[in-house]
Amino acid sequence: MEIVELSAKEPAVRRFIKELWLPYYRELESTVDAFSLADDVDLVAEELPFRVDRLDSEAYRTWIAVDGFTDGTPLAGTDGEFAGYIAAEIDEAPSVFDRPDRLFICDIYVTEPYRGTGLADDLFDRIRNWARDAGCEEFSLDPHVDNDRAIAFYEKLGFERTQYHMVASVDD
Repeated sequence: MEIVELSAKEPAVRRFIKELWLPYYRELESTVDAFSLADDVDLVAEELPFRVDRLDSEAYRTWIAVDGFTDGTPLAGTDGEFAGYIAAEIDEAPSVFDRPDRLFICDIYVTEPYRGTGLADDLFDRIRNWARDAGCEEFSLDPHVDNDRAIAFYEKLGFERTQYHMVASVDD
């Protein structure tokens, strides 16, 4: 298993969206009420420019675990199986706040066949290395309150609940 950084090249990003991002959000959609994907658009086509733009940023990274990856092969063309991913961005502390820079974990997902293999820990270790390299002293994330499995995993890693993220309709 190799963990490979996703570049902003459209073919690789398109494959990532189809094989990891979309299955992740389909799974969230089936278990968490707040995640509902649009059914009247081409999700891959709509997500592609957004994802490419994010990957062009120095403050955002995505790593993909590929089972059977061959060095030197373009990510989009590898025969390896996309097994999971982790995405994060640097959350720099404004000078008016007395807190260190943090690495905000946007997503972490492991496909069903690779769950329980330690792959999520390996992905997290990759992000931990980037956090250190970027000078971040802490991690943060916002798991959905209904995502018990994710919360249990994060607690196992040492995350503690420090605040609540609340949402209300503007019409309420």
